[in-house]
Amino acid sequence: MLGHLDFQAQTKKKMESNNPLMCNPETGICEIPTISSNSTEGYSVFAKKKPVKIIYYTDPICSSCWGIEPQLRKLKMEYGNNFEIDYRMGGLLPNWSYNSGGISKPSDVAHHWDEVSAYYDMPIDGDVWLEDPLASSYPPSIAFKAAQMQDNEKAILFLREIREMVFLQKMNITKWEHLELAGKKVGLDVIKFEVDYEGNAKELFEEDLKLGRELSVRGFPTMFFTDITGNREMVYGSKPYNTFENALLKLYPNANKTNYEKAWSSIFSQYCSLTAREYSELTGTPRSECEKYLDDLVSMGKLEKLTTKQGALWKLNSVIR
Repeated sequence: MLGHLDFQAQTKKKMESNNPLMCNPETGICEIPTISSNSTEGYSVFAKKKPVKIIYYTDPICSSCWGIEPQLRKLKMEYGNNFEIDYRMGGLLPNWSYNSGGISKPSDVAHHWDEVSAYYDMPIDGDVWLEDPLASSYPPSIAFKAAQMQDNEKAILFLREIREMVFLQKMNITKWEHLELAGKKVGLDVIKFEVDYEGNAKELFEEDLKLGRELSVRGFPTMFFTDITGNREMVYGSKPYNTFENALLKLYPNANKTNYEKAWSSIFSQYCSLTAREYSELTGTPRSECEKYLDDLVSMGKLEKLTTKQGALWKLNSVIR
């Protein structure tokens, strides 16, 4: 096992080659090769429905994006009434036709994911790259766009579902059987979902890639905060919660902060699955106390627990939902 500083130094060296799957823990970024930007003239990114619009560039297999789930979920709970969020897919892994940063095949990613899991305190099992590796992140990205065509909120749930599949359950989410299962779980019309996945969703994904080039997106997560007049703040990479909060407040100082109920039942009614890190962020419970508290709820039959080699996920007990 690499020491923390050795891991950072080694990762930084590999990131110099812009390898998309070698996410830098220092910056919290999964970076893609630099691409030339074009003019965004004529494309409106202004907020329309709410005071602030967030364009969020992400990818289903972006480990740094998984790392900011606690912060993003809290931002939605506290300030969701003040912003709209537009999820865009960035195309982290087109294919394996490259060799850079010490990564030339899927198995090279396995140990890195295990290390990043510890760094972000979010469960990620790198063994998927040994047991059933993904050839590309494009199929699940296109599937997300197909879900978006039906219902944006269900699409966000779908993205969470396939991330849990790949990061915790070691499922190859390029396979239709897993994408279909995730679609069923979040209530999509799976017949329409498949038709859109094979059809128009591909064009929508290409539009996301095009806009990403125009906005000079070079890694994930990238969030553009924009107000109704076009003023913009950008948060690039995995950052502490107050970085996201401050970006919002800089554009909209009068944002109303919601003091939401932090009881476990209320939190799980909003998010039916949580890691210990997420529960800590959302409730203010010391991280060291979270696992025991959540495990006690499992013992009482309130929650179910999925245990992985890098951590656990707690869900509402399906019997009492």
